[in-house]
Order: sequence, then structure tokens, then C-alpha cells
Amino acid sequence: MDKAKLQLMGREYELPVLVGTENEVGLDVTALRGASGAITFDPGYGNTGSCTSAITFIDGERGILRYRGYPIEEIAGRASFPEVCYLLIFGELPSPKQLAHFEEQLTRHTLLHEDMKKLFEGFPATAHPMAVLSAMVASLSAYYPSRGEEERDLNIVRLLAKTPTLAAFSYKKSIGQAFVYPRNDLAYTQNFLHMMFAVQAEPYRPSPVLDRALTLLLILHADHEQNCSTSTVRMVGSSQANLFASCSAGISALWGPLHGGANQQVIEMLQHIRDDGGDFKKYVGMAKDKSANFKLMGFGHRVYKNFDPRAKILKHAADEVLRELGVVDPLLDIAKHLEEVALSDPFFVERKLYPNVDFYSGIIYRAMGIPTDMFTVLFALGRMPGWIAQWKEMREDPKGRISRPRQVYVGAAQRPFVPIAQRPDKAKTDRETPTPVHA
Repeated sequence: MDKAKLQLMGREYELPVLVGTENEVGLDVTALRGASGAITFDPGYGNTGSCTSAITFIDGERGILRYRGYPIEEIAGRASFPEVCYLLIFGELPSPKQLAHFEEQLTRHTLLHEDMKKLFEGFPATAHPMAVLSAMVASLSAYYPSRGEEERDLNIVRLLAKTPTLAAFSYKKSIGQAFVYPRNDLAYTQNFLHMMFAVQAEPYRPSPVLDRALTLLLILHADHEQNCSTSTVRMVGSSQANLFASCSAGISALWGPLHGGANQQVIEMLQHIRDDGGDFKKYVGMAKDKSANFKLMGFGHRVYKNFDPRAKILKHAADEVLRELGVVDPLLDIAKHLEEVALSDPFFVERKLYPNVDFYSGIIYRAMGIPTDMFTVLFALGRMPGWIAQWKEMREDPKGRISRPRQVYVGAAQRPFVPIAQRPDKAKTDRETPTPVHA
């Protein structure tokens, strides 16, 4: 094994070098603190590998994304979402018999315990669907405890099967409509659309165009290496927290506008441009002007330094959805103008500020009639198999340990405690402690 040498305060330390399947290089600092008393400092863990994983490979420089070794371009157009779930969680593509059994399990476990309806009733109508989804996923652990490997695998199926139901019920709750129950004659994505858009006593059959678009969106969001929410799932799960609690934490992490909320920000930006008269050229100019402090949402990516491979796929899907549905929407017109600029303007091309997956997913969700507040919920629905796969891999790792990051302390040095009677009065300019306001 190769070694790296670190010189620190007059001493030299050897660090093992790890090389991944695709020749990624990592320095193993596991024993550094014990040997030297020093830690590595990496805010945001942007240059820290927290684990080894066999699930997803990303090469941002070359625009590569693979699930279990399979290129996303090949998976997206040829696999069903349950097939991708099976691949991510169990490591291999299922045989026809295995897939049929897996799909049957997903169909048979879509119903929720009737008592859970009372939990939904406790939320105010103004509750964000992500708040409801996170709470309801965590509450599944009260109904389905895990007592061993066999029950763990059943809970994996339960979580995958019930998440669309929980997501759709969260939406129905927010608009004051009665819940629509899942149907056993519909496939995974069709069932979700049925529960979202059907009204009781009225039959509903999802459009093939919408079903195809939703399948594609879920597959492209299924996993994306050690991002914020996935790392959260692993960190919570490292304490041996159950599957439901760990994935609920992932939902909460995804909710943030810098993570899963990015596609919602795209639509909000388009609404702002529309409300300001619809002059997209004005905002393109502002994006080029550093002093304007304006950023076009949905362009460029923190990981991909080339074109986001998922965006390439979604661009064609967005064109197909808009064409076949014949949607007339001023927001989508503005989006198409911005896309044309980003793909042709030298300022954007040279900086590789291409439309990313959030840009196109926001457009497609909007065209499908998905409310803006539900965008991140759809993201969570797609990411669920990735979270489950990462949680399962982490729990099965014999070298696994509880996550415990370190810190560099920069507070006050040791000082004596002063009893309150001996403390000097504060200067009159100091702010007084605010009086608590009780609801």
C-alpha cells in the first residue's frame, strides 16, 4: 500500500493512501489524532471522505454519473423506478422474477395504518408538505419496529411503498381535500399521480406523458453520492437509529433551499422576473454584473464542472412534456428564453454555467401541475432508495463506527467562575435580556 508523509511540528507521520475503483485517491487520517494529537480541518467536509461506498460514482470534471457501475444515460431511458430501487439497495439488477416479486411487494404495502390519518389531522393546513412528510416517515417506526434482518428488509419495502402515499396525503392535507387511497392495479409512479390528482368519486388515469416524465425525474434523483442529506442519513444511522428515523432526518436536510429546495428557487426566480415585466434580458445582464449581486438560479453545479448529465436527459424530457401537454405558461416561456441564452452566450458557455437538473425539474414539475411546495417532496420521493441503500451499506460495514466529527476550539481560555453577587453591573448600553413571549 502506498504511503503519504506528513511533516508536523518537527515529526513525520505516514498516512495510508486509499485508491478507489476509478482511481480516486484518499489519504487515510483515521489514526492521525491518536498518533499526533492533531486533526484535519475541513469546513463543510468538502475535501473529506467519510466512508467508502459501492453505490454511486460521480466524476464532476467529465460529467459522469453511474449507479452501481451503470451509466445514468443507459438507466434513465430503459429502467423502471422500482428496478432502479432494487439495483441501488441490493447491488445488482433484478431478474424478471425478482423484479416482479419486488413490484408486488411495493404494491401490497402502499396502505397506511388507519391511525396515521389522525396524525395528519393534527397538522395545520398551512404546514409545509416537507414538515408533514418528515414527521410521518419518523412516525412509521412506531408502527413497524425493526427486530432483525428479515424485518429490516420488510421495512425497506414498507418505506419505499408508503412514501408516495405519505407524500400525496401531505399534499391533500395542504389543500383541504379528502385523502385518495392507493390502487393495486397501478404501477408505482401511476399510483402517486392518482393519489395526488384524483378526487374521490371521480376516476383518474394518469397521462402516459406525465407517468414517463415522473419516472425519469425519480430515477435521476435516486442517489447522488455523499451530499448533505445522504451524509445526514448516514450520520444519524451510525448511532444505530432505525431506518425510518434516519431517512426522516434526510428529508429535513433535503428541505433546505441550498439542497433540495433549489428547483423551487428556480420557479420563484421566474415568478419574480414575470412580476417585474418579464424582461429576461435585464436579469441576464444582472447575472453578468458582479455589482448587481444577482444569481440566476438553476445554472451551474457545485459538483459538475461540465454539463450535468442528468440535465442533458431532462432537457429532452422537458421539451417532450411541454410539446405533448401543450402547456401555455409565461413562466415556462421565460425559462426557455433563459435556457437559450445559457446555451449560446459566451459568458455562460465559458464559465460552464449550463442549466442544471434543478432548472429542468422545476420546469417539468410546473408543467405537470405539481405545486411549488411539493417540488422538494418529489425530490425526497426520488432520493428515498438512495438514502435506504446508503443506510443499509453503512449498517452492514463491519468497520462502521458512530460519526463523531472533531473541532478546533476558538473560544475563551480557562477562567474562574464569578458568583453573580460579585459580577459588575453591565453598561447601560448593553442590551437587556428579552422577556419571553408565551403563546
